[in-house]
Amino acid sequence: MTAPLENLETQLEMFIENVRQIRIIVADFQPQGQNVLNQKIQTMVFGLQEIDKLKSQVQDVHVPLEVFDYIDQGRNPQLYTKDCIEKALTKNEQVKGKIDAYRKFKAHLLVELSSVFPNELAKYRAIRGDERPSS
Repeated sequence: MTAPLENLETQLEMFIENVRQIRIIVADFQPQGQNVLNQKIQTMVFGLQEIDKLKSQVQDVHVPLEVFDYIDQGRNPQLYTKDCIEKALTKNEQVKGKIDAYRKFKAHLLVELSSVFPNELAKYRAIRGDERPSS
């Protein structure tokens, strides 16, 4: 899948460069530059045709909509993956903290329950197969 993406990237880069050159020619247009402008416009049309041919090779590529938000904000879309990983790590730490808190709560609850309801807790542990002696 890398080759089709690289081909598309190459075609897009050439297209962008051609449009940049057209912009320069048009910004400072001189009548003697008409032939060069016509050639650049033909190159642009050819480039669009080449890009259109490549679309079938990359139609299975799915881009998250958030990547387009990054581009619209003028941010580097390659930072999207980095930000996603950072968000996942932060969320992972939060979830791990919650799991640890629930484990401590469970242990504390079992200690308290064993002092108030020792017989019931012994039955509970027997049903669960928990071999720890009640405290």
